[in-house]
Amino acid sequence: MKDRNTTALQNKIHEVIFGHKTFAGKFFDIVLLLFILLSVAVLMLDSVASIDKEYGYILNGMEWGFTIFFTLEYALRVYSARNPVKYITSFFGVIDLLSILPTYLGIFMTGSHYLQVIRTFRLLRVFRILGLSTYVGQATVLLEGLKQSRQKIIVFFGVVLSINVLIGTLMFLIEGPPNGFTSIPRSIYWAIVTMTTVGYGDIAPQTTLGQTIAAFAMIIAYAIIAVPTGIVTLNMKEAQDKKNAEQKGKKSFCENCETPHASPSPNFCPNCGNKL
Repeated sequence: MKDRNTTALQNKIHEVIFGHKTFAGKFFDIVLLLFILLSVAVLMLDSVASIDKEYGYILNGMEWGFTIFFTLEYALRVYSARNPVKYITSFFGVIDLLSILPTYLGIFMTGSHYLQVIRTFRLLRVFRILGLSTYVGQATVLLEGLKQSRQKIIVFFGVVLSINVLIGTLMFLIEGPPNGFTSIPRSIYWAIVTMTTVGYGDIAPQTTLGQTIAAFAMIIAYAIIAVPTGIVTLNMKEAQDKKNAEQKGKKSFCENCETPHASPSPNFCPNCGNKL
């Protein structure tokens, strides 16, 4: 889809809202981040009963003030975007929309305004504002590693889930309702809690056979709990190696001394000072 033709006003708004290289763009982004932090802080204070009882009307007014600001900001982003549909369906576009909906839903659904906490995802813009492109690049490597690992991880979790169902069912048959294993789902819950080494202790086997199976489940858990980490780490290394190879292939050389330099090229050669 082609970008639409924009007016001078739209271009100016786009420069301020989407841009971060101009003073106005940086100032707007910093103010936006401060408002996001304040709105989340107000939301947390509102969840404290004693504070809400005394200052609830003030906090509610501030929540609506922030929501109106974010609503206007979202409308201006759609208005000034080069490609509105692309922005609306992008990660930040979806987050921007979801961050303002809970307050309006709170009119009809009590408590839904607490979902405003999703605004914290908007703080990811700080990487763009501060020019921390290296962190963004590493995030790309992480996402690529997770993407390449998804099939192996799905198979792994399928096997783990089957083991938990089997152990949970056995514990239901062995221990039964008298020892707290009142149903197969509850027994599976115990198996998951045990194999993830969380160990709430709300249910525990009482028979010798049940305790033996529990010990066996714990040993299995220690053997397999690190498998997903190994899978993702391996694929992340492959993604990083691929990225390094691509960057190495983009290198160009100084015409004077043939010193390699990465793309985008600097203005002068770091070795001989020749203009590039």
